[in-house]
Amino acid sequence: MDFAYKPDYEESHARYMAFWEREIIDRPPVCIRLPKEGLGPRRPSRPYASYEEQWLDLDGRVDDMDYDLSRTDFLYDALPVAWPNLGPEVFSAWCGCGYKYGPQTTWSVPCVEDWESDFSKARIDFNHPLFKKMVEFTQKLLERGKGKFIVGLTDFHPGGDHVAALRDPQQLCLDLLEEPEWVKRELQRAAPEFFAAYGVFYNMIHSAGMPTTSWTNMINDDTYYIPSNDFSCMISNKMFEEFFLPGLAQECAFYDRSLYHLDGPGALKHLDSILSLRDLDVVQFVCGAGNEGYHKWVEVYQKIQRAGKGIEMHCSIKELDMIFETIRPEGVWFSSVSGVRSREDAEYVVKRITAWK
Repeated sequence: MDFAYKPDYEESHARYMAFWEREIIDRPPVCIRLPKEGLGPRRPSRPYASYEEQWLDLDGRVDDMDYDLSRTDFLYDALPVAWPNLGPEVFSAWCGCGYKYGPQTTWSVPCVEDWESDFSKARIDFNHPLFKKMVEFTQKLLERGKGKFIVGLTDFHPGGDHVAALRDPQQLCLDLLEEPEWVKRELQRAAPEFFAAYGVFYNMIHSAGMPTTSWTNMINDDTYYIPSNDFSCMISNKMFEEFFLPGLAQECAFYDRSLYHLDGPGALKHLDSILSLRDLDVVQFVCGAGNEGYHKWVEVYQKIQRAGKGIEMHCSIKELDMIFETIRPEGVWFSSVSGVRSREDAEYVVKRITAWK
């Protein structure tokens, strides 16, 4: 497989395939991105009449993605990935929610005011304008990316986050106490709808000869995705296990490979439950702004390794020594290393990681 923006793709592919097995060919995967040397100023942004027009200008956005990728050096195992982002709750929009656009993100408007009267509203519509837009967006990226860059899946947010979008997170907290059967019923109904939607876009990408990826740049040759439940920080572990863990187990079993997005310290109370997921491969822990520092979370990463799961690691150059001293290299993916400002810095980092035993 050849990508003009990643001439050494096959070498990185081999390292990622070994990573899934928690094995090492020559070193763990390391992703470092630097702007190409000698670049001129960025081209000016386009004017838009509204944020919605900006989000839905697919041709302009594909041009911008290609332009940005062409100006980047993807060093070592960094990958040139473009994914069709229409906001984090687009799956819920396909299922009946209203949708609003901001400068940097989008958000949904709940469509279920009463479970009994509105339950039928929360159904996926494969003819929804935004579903058709996502198909169009993916196709445009595939056409532009052929032989140049990798095209990923969008950010779906199914499961608990989807039900929170249908109802509003605060209302869903009450529902777990007052309407638990409706919540379970919606979770069970929405799962096959999500798997069907995932299949549409996976088949488009797979048929084009692309590896599978998304907003995290991990790749797999077959199905792969990032299970998550950002809503879970608002509830107890008992509720998490009763309402959401079964769906996460089903989701992980559906994919060939999976990486759980554990969002913030507030979600750490569910870590043991997440690590119990037999088919889960990797954990991505996002500590959140103001909580940075590997030394604060050493025990979290050690627990993940003891459970036999892989780790997506975000760290700085200064933290490498402590990482080497406290966890093993097998099953660690350095998805970013801050403090790297030059090719000399990058070479220093990779030499050190290669020597890690």
